[in-house]
Amino acid sequence: MGHSLFVPFGGAEMQVREIDAASVLVLPVCYEVAPSYGIGSREGPIHLLTASAELEDVDEQTLVHWGRVGIHTLPALAPTPRPEPAMEEIRAASARCLETGKFTLFLGGDHAITIATVKAAAEKYPDMGVLQIDAHLDLRDSYNGSRLNHACVMRRVADDLHLPFVQAGIRSFSAEEAVYVKNQGLNPIYAHCIDPLDHCWMDQAIAALPDTVYLTLDLDGLDPSVIPGTGTPEPGGLSYRQMVELLRRLGASGKKVVAADITELAKIPNTQVSEFTAARIAAKMFVYLTKT
Repeated sequence: MGHSLFVPFGGAEMQVREIDAASVLVLPVCYEVAPSYGIGSREGPIHLLTASAELEDVDEQTLVHWGRVGIHTLPALAPTPRPEPAMEEIRAASARCLETGKFTLFLGGDHAITIATVKAAAEKYPDMGVLQIDAHLDLRDSYNGSRLNHACVMRRVADDLHLPFVQAGIRSFSAEEAVYVKNQGLNPIYAHCIDPLDHCWMDQAIAALPDTVYLTLDLDGLDPSVIPGTGTPEPGGLSYRQMVELLRRLGASGKKVVAADITELAKIPNTQVSEFTAARIAAKMFVYLTKT
């Protein structure tokens, strides 16, 4: 399947018609294969985009009119449900976006899309690093019969792409992953080590990254009180304000953030909290990670 469904970020009035005139690209990727617990992330991009039309278009902290950044939303990509060809479809579509040199936000879908989007970004920016916000390490070599599962994202980043990365908000992992962390000398920023009143961990995480950065946000990195609508919620996550402050500091750091993704949104019927909050975070990315 190719591009099929079109819902512009922020509503039709925010859509910049021509890619060349835009500063930001948004690519929704409707993909979910072999989830480990809850389901529904395949439709996550559409729910986030629909909610985005209800956002006020001025950021309350900076007074920036994020709708004037110049956003071009592409029709949703619905890849084949087979992991190997799906990853190539997503990589190719991502590469076309990144080739423009514009900041690109990828909307998942399950976190497995990041395997392909990061690969595309690394092809253009080989010296980049990855900042992962997540409840889980995602360092399994294989899960549910595939090395391209959402639980294997950062293992592919480490072993296949050999990119430097920083993991923050971590509070759930397997014995296999614990061994891998020890053997590789990794230092994830565990959620229980984060003082809610001290943001120094943010500066440490950003400083550990190279000058070019890809940000991957699995929404279960935030606490379920903030984002309950996700497939594998874990208590003890980041607050909304911590997430926003991290974006602010990353944007002010002088690092070049070339792309980001938001994944694992799974709508809960009869409530709009998760998708609206995810859309707010996306708008914050436009404010803090792009030149406005």
